Amino acid sequence: MRRTDRLFELIQILRDGRLHRGSDMAERLGVSLRTIYRDMDTLVASGVPVEGERGLGYMMTAPITLPPLNLTLTELEALHLGLAVVSKAADDELKSAAASLSSKVDAVLPEDRAAPASGWGFAVYPFAEAARGFVHMAPLRAAIRSRRKVNITYTAPDRDETTRTLRPLQMEYWGRVWTLTSWCELRNDFRVFRVDRIQTLDVTFDTFEEESGKTLADYLDRQDSQ
Repeated sequence: MRRTDRLFELIQILRDGRLHRGSDMAERLGVSLRTIYRDMDTLVASGVPVEGERGLGYMMTAPITLPPLNLTLTELEALHLGLAVVSKAADDELKSAAASLSSKVDAVLPEDRAAPASGWGFAVYPFAEAARGFVHMAPLRAAIRSRRKVNITYTAPDRDETTRTLRPLQMEYWGRVWTLTSWCELRNDFRVFRVDRIQTLDVTFDTFEEESGKTLADYLDRQDSQ
């Protein structure tokens, strides 16, 4: 598993707000305890709201979802797409400005973060990686609004490419990486996918209705009860 993927998985583990021991996370991800300690130091230094220490465990102290801002999700998507382009410019001043603006945006995610993030998105998720997901953002938003099923091919870390039919429910922002929460018909359960790991996307003409046990509210209730 690549380091960026491992950091994302650690955030997913910590998302429930509970205390997690480093040894348990190391076993779950198949890495050494020393690696987990280094990764946790990276997340903390990047501004992720995590508290804890070696030997005791770690927990997330605030959600890392997008709080209310004077920006729509479409505007935020456009902003980060622009940052992705500027970050590749040859002009060092523009690169610096892109990094500074990214830090300012990330610093308000969430509002009760103790200190501004020092380039969380730049430090953990390279633009080249995250930018691959931007092409799918508009059709996914449309599918969520119109409740249309989508067919995707998806490549998870260290796994073969799979084909899924999904009921798209919600997109979330994780510091330049966007995720799609959905009901997966292959697994007959909720699944969260990184948008930048979606290889192909097809919005079908098949619509879906609110069905008990398969809604976003059901997913959030399950998260709260874990």
